[in-house]
Amino acid sequence: MAKSNLAVRLLTVAVVAPPLLSTMFIGPPWAFYVIVLVVTIIGATELFAMTHPNDRVAQAIGTLTTAGVSLTLYMRSNDARVLLTLLCTVTILGALIPLWRLGRIEDAALRILSGIAGPFYVGGLLVTIALLRRDGGSTGPPFVLYVLMVAWLGDTGGYFAGRYLGKTKLYEAVSPKKTREGFIGSLGGSAAGALLAHFWYLPSLPLGPGILLALVAGALGQFGDLVESLLKRSTGIKDSGRIVPGHGGILDRIDALLVVSPIVYVYAMWVGGIVPTP
Repeated sequence: MAKSNLAVRLLTVAVVAPPLLSTMFIGPPWAFYVIVLVVTIIGATELFAMTHPNDRVAQAIGTLTTAGVSLTLYMRSNDARVLLTLLCTVTILGALIPLWRLGRIEDAALRILSGIAGPFYVGGLLVTIALLRRDGGSTGPPFVLYVLMVAWLGDTGGYFAGRYLGKTKLYEAVSPKKTREGFIGSLGGSAAGALLAHFWYLPSLPLGPGILLALVAGALGQFGDLVESLLKRSTGIKDSGRIVPGHGGILDRIDALLVVSPIVYVYAMWVGGIVPTP
């Protein structure tokens, strides 16, 4: 079963990677953002299906709000008035919707807080990878590839280290299969991604800071994975969805990316010389 699952994972990557990379390096920034927006909408649909079960109206509102957060941040990320308006609007809307869609009182706190935080968690964090592509100029696509390699090579390193060396549970109450050995293997995969970036396609990122950034982002990305695991366990869901063969749902695939991408974007703004554009 494990070998079959791995084969499906590799086949999925082989199908998805070429069009993703071509859009990232060759296409205009907005084309890459379209992909990010589609992923955002699917991820939001999965999230609100977990937090608002059996309420399609609230799920739709949450998904549309998430898309609105993503679009607003992509188009007006440097306008403080727009950002403050966005923050107030999403917070008030998320707090008020459960009064209209009352449902079970016992679930109200979850639905209120997910309606407020969910759009920023998925839409606000994931849009940073599109901002990195757009605002980075010629270094934008390599930085995006760096983000993907830190996140996904980290997942790969954790998978193999956990499978063949894993003995000590990392956080059994949240994710019974994750091990400390897998966590260390994940850090090794993320560091390998930074090495490849420096010596192959992103020489402008210094080796030392690049590895340190990969280790910090990779470690926090694994905790992001645990956050999604905790969300699924608390709502009784095994996988966030089944849209990605071998990987579960979109949220299962981007949980680490939701943390790695904003960390790298913030680093690129403060240290890498990337300036947000209108």
